[in-house]
Amino acid sequence: MDILYQRGRASASEILAALPDPPSYSAVRAKLRVLEEKGHVRHEAESLHYVYAPTTGRDTARRSALRHMLATFFDGSVEQTVAALLDVAAADLSQQDLDRLGRMIEEARREAQEKGN
Repeated sequence: MDILYQRGRASASEILAALPDPPSYSAVRAKLRVLEEKGHVRHEAESLHYVYAPTTGRDTARRSALRHMLATFFDGSVEQTVAALLDVAAADLSQQDLDRLGRMIEEARREAQEKGN
C-alpha cells in the first residue's frame, strides 16, 4: 500500500521492483487480489497488465489503521497509545515537537470542556 500511495498507481511488477526485500511475483499478485477483495485497491487493465490504485486516500487509511491499532493493542485507550508512542519516540522529539504536542493537548482539553467531559 505504501508504494501505491507514493506513486498513485502501479503494476504488480512495479510494486515488486520497489520492495526492498521482495517476495515472489505471485505473492505480490496474491496480496493485491486480497487488497482488492477487501476494497482497499482497484485495478484497471492497461496494455497487457493490470495497474492498481488505492480506493481511499492516505489520510482515511491512516485514520482507519490507527483506530484498528487503538482497539486491538490498547483496549481503545488513547492515553495508553500516546504513552506507548512517547516511549518509542521521546528521544527523537525536539522542543518544537513537544511544544506543538502540548498545544494539541490544550486544544483537546478545551474541546472536551466545551462538550462537558
